[in-house]
Amino acid sequence: MTKFVLSFLRASLAASLVASLLWGADSSLDPKPDARYKADLLVAVAHPDDETEIGAYLARAIFDEKKRVAVVFGTRGNQGGNAEGQEQSAALGLTREIEARQALAHFDVKNVWFLNGTDTPSQEVLHSLEAWDHGDSLGRLVRLVRLTRPTVIATWLPDWAAGENHGDHQAAGVLTTEAFDMAGDPTAFAEQIVPPRNRDDIGNFTEGLRPWQPEKLYFFSDTEHPESLNGKGPAYLSSEKSAARGVSYARLAAEECAFHLTQGDTGQMAEAALAHNDFYYFDQPVRFIFGKSYVNSDVTADLFAGTIPNGIAYKRPPGFVLQEPTGPRLSLGGSWNFYHCFWQAHGLEALENLFSPEMLLNYSSQVSVPILIENPTDATLAVTFSVALPEGWKWMRRPLPNFSVSPRDTLRLTFQAQTPEAKISGWKEIVVQAVSAQKDIGAIHIRVKLDPGAMPQ
Repeated sequence: MTKFVLSFLRASLAASLVASLLWGADSSLDPKPDARYKADLLVAVAHPDDETEIGAYLARAIFDEKKRVAVVFGTRGNQGGNAEGQEQSAALGLTREIEARQALAHFDVKNVWFLNGTDTPSQEVLHSLEAWDHGDSLGRLVRLVRLTRPTVIATWLPDWAAGENHGDHQAAGVLTTEAFDMAGDPTAFAEQIVPPRNRDDIGNFTEGLRPWQPEKLYFFSDTEHPESLNGKGPAYLSSEKSAARGVSYARLAAEECAFHLTQGDTGQMAEAALAHNDFYYFDQPVRFIFGKSYVNSDVTADLFAGTIPNGIAYKRPPGFVLQEPTGPRLSLGGSWNFYHCFWQAHGLEALENLFSPEMLLNYSSQVSVPILIENPTDATLAVTFSVALPEGWKWMRRPLPNFSVSPRDTLRLTFQAQTPEAKISGWKEIVVQAVSAQKDIGAIHIRVKLDPGAMPQ
């Protein structure tokens, strides 16, 4: 036998021994998921610094409850202002990615991912979902849920609420809800869960993950009126002291937030709070909104109440069921109608009446309101339509006062107005009404408030 053959046999034997030690006697056995990425809590948000909305709770969960936390960002925040330097666009996104990684490393969170969405500054969730490539981002997020196998997921509220109300925040909530319901489904992105042909070799295309069903889903919101969230889910006091760190959770939250220095309303503010030892902003309670639970848990119970360590079987969401109106109906279209259908499809009907229709708008800005008028009858519907705007508003595109809707059809229209330049304080109201043959079809009341910090609609 030649020296070459002997060397080859020795090398093959050594490789077999290594494989046996690493993977057991039979390297073809299906290995367990990689334990390094297992999370108790997965936080899925839109931009670097969004995690600071629940920073005080994260400090509690990580340092005192010893929970493993992973974070997913939908974008790199590449379209915001820069309070620290000149970098903008792609360079700003790179800067904010590092700020986010450094901030979370301060909380001992090392598992951080980005979905590659682009920062889309508006209040409209459907704009953000389009800009993010909804399907691509969803597939990426389902992959990360299967990789991290979280027990609990927390994300932005999928709803239009007056506040900062960023469309990207809402998009993160929509995608996360969808991923919560799809990660355990073996027919969803099936290429992710088929084992590779040979994991020891190159050229594999399937991913070898396993379906995973998270147990509980919670939301949080930057609403203008956070007190309205009381009793809708668990709340945690930020003023309490961390036993592990010896300071308040508010201070720990400010420390983490201070890494986001390109952002004036978070990082710069946190740095000032630390310098002056004034944590008023960070002392606010962290309020969660109960989404759903597949284990026994009360609405206001702790995020991890009732959870089962080894996971649960897949739970099918209820899915969307078309509900035909019994008579002519007036309703809001666009994202409002989307949410009405979305909540039903995912078993989140409790969100239906969380907020009445409302908008926070900038001065001298354009507002578009989509409307649906459904006619389920066999006769043409003659409609008298009216919109009452708040005082000082101007019409940009005024709807016709009279029109008709064909039998068994839905008319979709949008009216546009402009908010006043002059400062007007307090809540006002847009009132939409539709009447046919002296009979009310319906009325819509939309609360509106002007604020110079509001995002474009």
